[in-house]
Amino acid sequence: MTQTRDIDVAVSTVILTLRRTDDGGAVLALPLVLRTREPFAGQWALPGGWLTTTESPVDAAARTLAETTGLTPSYLEQLYAFGAVDRSPTRVVSIVYWALLRQDDVDAQSAAHRASGRAPENVRWFDLDDLPTLAFDHTKIVDYALWRLRSKVGYSRVAHGFLPAEFTLADLREAYEAILGKHLDPANFRRQVESAGNLLPTDHFRTGNHRPARLYRYNTDVELADHGPLGPEETSIR
Repeated sequence: MTQTRDIDVAVSTVILTLRRTDDGGAVLALPLVLRTREPFAGQWALPGGWLTTTESPVDAAARTLAETTGLTPSYLEQLYAFGAVDRSPTRVVSIVYWALLRQDDVDAQSAAHRASGRAPENVRWFDLDDLPTLAFDHTKIVDYALWRLRSKVGYSRVAHGFLPAEFTLADLREAYEAILGKHLDPANFRRQVESAGNLLPTDHFRTGNHRPARLYRYNTDVELADHGPLGPEETSIR
């Protein structure tokens, strides 16, 4: 007779932002939580927690993310369900969500969380290329999120999640370079993004030390992500 085991369901969230470095560059970064109890006490992990009987997975992901980091993205996309038998000492299946946030939104929401007095002290932001050893299989989860991001950037406007409503082509190229982890030729990049037809030029320009740069915006008639037949209500925070 086969012995059955209880299976717990957890949620985790990968939140990525484009952080400005001291030398003026841009790198991908994400928040991690230092675990205070076993298993993996003293190791860093993705924000998350248990799925309760009164929540949908996306609502549980939003709740645990807000409790730990103070971040409340308007949209969470389901990344994958991780359920390897040996991923935890007990049998746990994790439903993982991911989202992209602009750095100014991260700064404002994090500051409000700290001011509330409810922000835990065991949360810290790390650059994606300088992560510590992670608990459970969270390194694999982060790697998968980066792979998904790089896969989507070629055919969607996913990079818009890092940018303001209006941006220069240099801003957009910088986001692509941070996502792909490589330098892109400015002239070739301009030709490619302009020929794709997803960008709309505005009448606004950014001025500074160099010649004025035209600001663009994405065509808002195009969805940030393809929700498929389920529709956005299955993946949006309520």
